[in-house]
Amino acid sequence: MLKLRRRFMGALAAAAAVMPLAAPAPASAQSAPSTLKVALHSDLKIIDPIWTSALITTNHGYMVYDTLFAVDDKLEVKPQMVDKWEVSPDKLTYTLTLRDGLEWHDGKPVTAEDCVASIKRWGARDAMGQKLMAVTSDLTAPDDKTIKFVLKQPYGLLLYSLGKPGSNVPFMMPKSVASTDPNSQITDATGSGPFIFKKDEWKPGEKAVYVKNPKYKPRPEPASGFAGGKVPKVDRIEWVWIPDTQTQVNALLGGEIDLVEMVPADLLPLLKKEKSVKVFVGNKAGRQYTMRFNVLHKPFDNAKVRLAALYALDQKEFLDANVGDPEYYKVCNSLFPCGSPLESTKGWEDKLSGNAAKAKQLLQEAGYDGTPVVMLHQTDVAGHNNLATVAKPQLEKAGFKVDLQPMDWQTLVARRAKKDAPSAGGWNVFFTSWGAVDVINPAAAAFLNASCEKATFGWPCDAEMEKLRDAYAAESDPAKQKEIAEKVQLRVLEYPTHVPLGQFTSPTAVRSNVSGMVFAPTLAMWGLEKK
Repeated sequence: MLKLRRRFMGALAAAAAVMPLAAPAPASAQSAPSTLKVALHSDLKIIDPIWTSALITTNHGYMVYDTLFAVDDKLEVKPQMVDKWEVSPDKLTYTLTLRDGLEWHDGKPVTAEDCVASIKRWGARDAMGQKLMAVTSDLTAPDDKTIKFVLKQPYGLLLYSLGKPGSNVPFMMPKSVASTDPNSQITDATGSGPFIFKKDEWKPGEKAVYVKNPKYKPRPEPASGFAGGKVPKVDRIEWVWIPDTQTQVNALLGGEIDLVEMVPADLLPLLKKEKSVKVFVGNKAGRQYTMRFNVLHKPFDNAKVRLAALYALDQKEFLDANVGDPEYYKVCNSLFPCGSPLESTKGWEDKLSGNAAKAKQLLQEAGYDGTPVVMLHQTDVAGHNNLATVAKPQLEKAGFKVDLQPMDWQTLVARRAKKDAPSAGGWNVFFTSWGAVDVINPAAAAFLNASCEKATFGWPCDAEMEKLRDAYAAESDPAKQKEIAEKVQLRVLEYPTHVPLGQFTSPTAVRSNVSGMVFAPTLAMWGLEKK
């Protein structure tokens, strides 16, 4: 449903024009079983992609689950598990029919009742899911293959919501799993997707293992983005956890692993001259660095203190320290991604440029009393491990006191869900990044969800923001959507929820005997072949 400008859609589609990978070997030349070993950006410790929005868990989700709809490489919504759908003339009833032959990994058939339970659990956690469920008066499964939405009002984002590519993705799960409380983590990774998670071989801190789902029924269309035929072409994929990026690169060069998901710019020269390795950027639209506020506790319970941070922080310093090469980053004084239809600098022209004097003035006006800012600092994610260390001196220069607390990313992911006081194991700020498609509009952006207890970690509570997000979701005119988005951008200056810290892309490297890469907003591993 989203109409992206040509240059933004082209950025995603242009991924197909990157350095060509090796052609697949003839069937007679391939040996079985085949194992692909990959080094990703983080260790996998949480396997519930609804409970957390962490990218590593979303990647896991795409391995084992499927979705009702999906977006292709032009961000157009396509059916995935759905065979056909109908919309009533008054646009209040959507009837979705599942494809034939869908099975869970345990051999049981996928039913509409499973999908209804999955949608409801996702809809309780995800920003777009909450908006969809708020306009849904009835969601039922009239029979085993039919899902029926009855809406309170026309809602043009329904299909996109069910196919959204960014966290939290509406993955379908068996009813027995999807019935888990949305605020509790699932422990059963049974899905219907192209790979099966080998929980018995999962060793957090060492590896996660997936094997080909022999009963998976891919769509007949070619794979495109997250849509089309997800054909698993290797028998086994091992996610090998290697914390040090230099060691990852050395292992790739030595043939010990086959793919490195995110290569820091300073290590690219080692790979670009190596004939046995191919380097490319699969997600041309990139990602947006972000600092998230916790509004529940001092000092960021005060909106003016949060605004002071918007003035104190300097995007370029974050990008230089964490990306390094300007070829792979962009300073962007827009709440929504630069290059997207909603890009605007309105109200933000003087923000994010390290104005310590203005920040000090705002802190004085707000009556900041020196309460330390508990800053969670992830130390093990390539391209993200210098975010907190850049922010600390910038905030201190403006007059903040900062308590920097180092930890690995998965520990941070667990801790950010805690509402405890910072002095009792809670937090004030943490850093992450979102895919450009995750923050493409006010309805999709999780950090703009200001629905209090229903909001994601940070828990902003602002009725005006929610009115604007509702208005955006109900509007179909692109020009009016842009007007509403600018109002959202201005509202964030009155009630800051987070700080956008610039855009970047992450090169991926594979050995030249690996082919079939599918280019998508996050890593997709179906279609990969290894000679």
